[in-house]
Amino acid sequence: MLFEWLTRPHVAEWWDSPATLADTIAEYDPRVTPDPTTRVYIALADGAPVGYIQSYVAMGSGDGWWTDVTDPGLRGIDQFLADTSHLGRGLGTAMVSAFVAQLFEDPAVTRVQVDPHPANARAIRCYAKAGFVGVREIETPDGRAWLMIRERGASYRGAESRGQSP
Repeated sequence: MLFEWLTRPHVAEWWDSPATLADTIAEYDPRVTPDPTTRVYIALADGAPVGYIQSYVAMGSGDGWWTDVTDPGLRGIDQFLADTSHLGRGLGTAMVSAFVAQLFEDPAVTRVQVDPHPANARAIRCYAKAGFVGVREIETPDGRAWLMIRERGASYRGAESRGQSP
């Protein structure tokens, strides 16, 4: 299912799609590639799978990512909705907000960050509505990104929010 989702045009535009099902399993299945700092989830709505979301410890994540991070409580997240019919309806914002709230239940989590591509206006709006604040444009191993942070205690602002964008 995840492999098929990653090949959908609206997802593949922003995510590097593994070439094969075996590549997807090797990269995303924690039973195959256990990484104690990354947690992966399939999001459900009304009992049906609607998206993917993951969290990771930013500090020490490796492969050139977040080399300047010294806060062991900083978490990063990545996500997407699987079906275009779910876009623009607030489902992504609700998914991100609920997930971040769950992350903050752990007192060790200090902040949560995201790094959408600066041209991914839909993701930037989603994150802003979920309480993330734009910080600055950065270079990552995947290229340019818009760094956004949600501090512990920041609130979900919902559809009325006007988020910062690059």
